[in-house]
Amino acid sequence: MTLSGPSLPLASGTGIKGSSGWKCLGQRLRFLPPGTCETLAPVPAGAERWLCGRPQSPEWNWGKLRLSHHCQNRDFGPEWVPPEGEEKMGLAREGGLVPLTLPEDSFQSRFRMVTRTPPRLLELAAQSLLKDEDLAIAALEYLPTELFPLLFMEALAGRCDKTLKAMVRAWPFARLPLGGLTQMPHQKAFQAVLDGLDCLLARKVRPRRWKLWVLDLRNASRNFWSMWSGARVHECPLTGPVAEDSLRMKGPSGPLTVFVDLCLRERALDERLANLIRWARRRRSLHLCCKKVTIFGMPVQNIKEVLNLVQLGCVLEAEVHLTWQLSTLGKFAPYLGRMSNVQTLVLSHIHKPSSSEEQKHIGRFTSQLLRLRHLRKLRMESPAFLEGCLGQMLRCLKSPLEALSITNCQLTESDLACLSQCRSISQLKELDLSGLSLARFSPKPLQVLLETVAATVQDLVLEYCGLSDTHLEAILPALSRCHQLQTFSVRGNHLSVALMGRLLRHTAGLSRLSLELYPAPLESYSSRGIIHPGRFAQAQAELLGILKDLGLPRTIWLRTNPCPHCGSKIVYDSDPFVSC
Repeated sequence: MTLSGPSLPLASGTGIKGSSGWKCLGQRLRFLPPGTCETLAPVPAGAERWLCGRPQSPEWNWGKLRLSHHCQNRDFGPEWVPPEGEEKMGLAREGGLVPLTLPEDSFQSRFRMVTRTPPRLLELAAQSLLKDEDLAIAALEYLPTELFPLLFMEALAGRCDKTLKAMVRAWPFARLPLGGLTQMPHQKAFQAVLDGLDCLLARKVRPRRWKLWVLDLRNASRNFWSMWSGARVHECPLTGPVAEDSLRMKGPSGPLTVFVDLCLRERALDERLANLIRWARRRRSLHLCCKKVTIFGMPVQNIKEVLNLVQLGCVLEAEVHLTWQLSTLGKFAPYLGRMSNVQTLVLSHIHKPSSSEEQKHIGRFTSQLLRLRHLRKLRMESPAFLEGCLGQMLRCLKSPLEALSITNCQLTESDLACLSQCRSISQLKELDLSGLSLARFSPKPLQVLLETVAATVQDLVLEYCGLSDTHLEAILPALSRCHQLQTFSVRGNHLSVALMGRLLRHTAGLSRLSLELYPAPLESYSSRGIIHPGRFAQAQAELLGILKDLGLPRTIWLRTNPCPHCGSKIVYDSDPFVSC
């Protein structure tokens, strides 16, 4: 390691100046007693000829002396600057610290002291072993189990694909959490892992140390690599992050299982996912399991080909974020029915063209819901086909829901009545009906709905529903009994100051309510529908006065309707700011 700079006087009074000074410092460093190993960042030019003679061993403790490259100086090589408050540094040695005093002169403008994490001895040993891949592979038979994760990461970083393939064959854990690595393996390394699995699957006699039966490609199990590599031992329990990674795991009890989260985008699969799919097609003794399937865009025929390879009973979350015709949903429905353990289902933008087969497609979809007995969260964005058919879908739900979201579509009043009488919403915690046009409906179905969920609901969102004072007046008694309520939003509706005042009083007893979003009162707008700053300030002052009279700390958010000229929406709180 090298140092460069003009002068470093020691506290003892002996100065180090020029080349003779660096020689003196080098001689002093050679005789420091054994300590903890630390390394200095490499720097070119300067005093390397005086310091290179020091023993290269883990006996050196450089204490607080920390260097890293900052910039270049043509006279002294790299320039360094000390941080504020660290003018005095020293080298650790037995009996105390030998201080190094940095004088207040131009020298300080050229030196910076920072911390570098040196490689550990195990990392250096692994890197040295991997220089000869044949030797590394031969050593796997005798390598302690605890060293496998570290050697695997070093082989991955060094692109030692031959060693990776051999390590997969000899992997001593039940699970290989490849997706938990900070960076997923490059394509060749990923193929080496698959080749290693091929060797295992082809063997009739299992290797002595074979315990691997799960390849996990999900973005999880990061603690596995941290714990076994020693990178963050203090953050990881000694028992390991998951039970499957125990050193005492039994051998594989069934087919090899591959866990992966499927994300299907546009027309082409991700290269790594495409490689996995091709590999899985050729192996019958393989379970490809997905906990989560997300579809953003892909022809339905390609989606079906991928899903045919997956153990759909493993799926817990299914999300479809693209525009489908109702007929396409009907084709997808049988695959949905095979996801018998799904807990979260998200569907968006299902169009309903006029067709004589409309009811047949709706029936295909709703009939498959009968098989989803573990469904807990159902979210539907713009489901145009639900108008007049909501009751048919709700009757097919066989489990109590925790979250229900039906937004931005048209429903009939009878649909809302069916929802209020549905047995599956008796334990509902989240209800979002934003964007449903309820203006022409009687307040009664909404009142009954809120009474049904009052005991359990925590998040209630009724944004842009066309609600008026009459609707809110009807639900006030039920709303005051929602003691679990944490979030309440009715922004985008048409409410007066008087009604909002009564609303604030009725919700004053809801101790868990922490997020409240309301519309700017009707009195805040001009006849042209534009927010009027003076009127808004007056309405706000009236509402704040009500909050003060209630005597409880509380924050409400008021949001304007979109400006008819620029379309912007402005958020107001207790310190109003008016802008268009």
